[in-house]
Amino acid sequence: MTVKKGLTSLVNSDPNFSNQALENAINDIKAVDKDDGFQFIKSQFDLDTAIHDNTVLTQTQKNDALETLNNAQPHLQIGRYLKDIVRHTNTILDGSIIPGDPTIEGTPEEQGAGDFLEILQSVQSLQTLIPSLYGVPAKDKARSVNDHLGTLNNMFTETEDSSAPVFTRLKTVMQLIDTNARVNSNLATATAAVRFSNTQLIDFLTTIAADSTDFQTSLDNRVNTAAGNMANLNTRISEIAGDPTTDLIAIREEINVQVQLEKSNLSGIRTYLRSQSEYQSYVGLADDDDLRKLMARVSQNSNWQTYFNEYVSNQSHLNSIYTATTDSDKSAIIDQVLRTSGLPDVLDPLDLDAVAGKAKRDDRIDTKGFDNLTVDDQIISSCRQLSLDVSGKDIYELSQRLLNNMNQHDRDKVQQALDLNESSNTLS
Repeated sequence: MTVKKGLTSLVNSDPNFSNQALENAINDIKAVDKDDGFQFIKSQFDLDTAIHDNTVLTQTQKNDALETLNNAQPHLQIGRYLKDIVRHTNTILDGSIIPGDPTIEGTPEEQGAGDFLEILQSVQSLQTLIPSLYGVPAKDKARSVNDHLGTLNNMFTETEDSSAPVFTRLKTVMQLIDTNARVNSNLATATAAVRFSNTQLIDFLTTIAADSTDFQTSLDNRVNTAAGNMANLNTRISEIAGDPTTDLIAIREEINVQVQLEKSNLSGIRTYLRSQSEYQSYVGLADDDDLRKLMARVSQNSNWQTYFNEYVSNQSHLNSIYTATTDSDKSAIIDQVLRTSGLPDVLDPLDLDAVAGKAKRDDRIDTKGFDNLTVDDQIISSCRQLSLDVSGKDIYELSQRLLNNMNQHDRDKVQQALDLNESSNTLS
């Protein structure tokens, strides 16, 4: 039932969805750089912005410059990959991460691009479909909410256990580098060189003109200088006690893995959701006898043939009475079903007539000609048919053995029904 309190206010206002929480967390890391000469990440943010926003460089030139910089100690390109996260989340919020058809003229909406609501609804659908089809939570298929939207969902600033979040670890390392740079002249010099070459490249980008054709060499030289200075900086950072480069590499890897997972999941979510929905729809047709037989005949996949050919048989085994989760539950269920069925219906092995009567109801025993036998002979014949040893035993001992066997058979039949229900109700 929908909560009505506040609903009118909600629908009369814009949700104003944004990645502001993410940007605030990134700005908190960026703020470690006090811009007084002992840190380098602010210059990386500024350089990344200068390259992306430049109106003269072609996209190829931008990509080449960014790739050269990124390949130079990737774990130290902190401003770059943090800006990439912001850009990535923007594509989620505006839906452009789900591409439309570029051959169609018109707006992204007219081309069929996605939107944030579609993303939310699709992710929600998978939280129900995957457990239904695979018997596991969506996270086991890397399709949980955070597997699609973790970067927006504070995944880098919160953890479910006592471990430090990724952004907390990154900020701690940046503070460590800043502290050491203020007392270590070699690290301070390496940091200053990176800041200077980044600034030089930024300044150069502001000078190039659209009608100029001779800046490529100068651009390459400045990019290579900026990239080259990262090697010395990496060496100096690795000399800090405990060598934080290991953690910086791990942090970047965690972030990149998450971003790539989200890009993969969301860019193809329409196709994936459609396939899972279609599987669910095919299964929904199985209750129709004619359609079920048709699908079994036209499918060339043995798994499909088996599922639909055995559907009715497996369905007949489903009974909620037999649903159990533990072995103790199963034993209790068997006892309950036997009691409900009035079993055991014969308790006294000395009551030979009752034991013989139960034998006549046992589906394992051929009772043809029993009416012409005495009760004793009926018991002896039943024992023999059930491979029970009759030699040297008096009739009362045989009756006891026969009754025990038949009562166990009643229990075994319930156990078999329970097993069949479990098998038919277990995804495979």
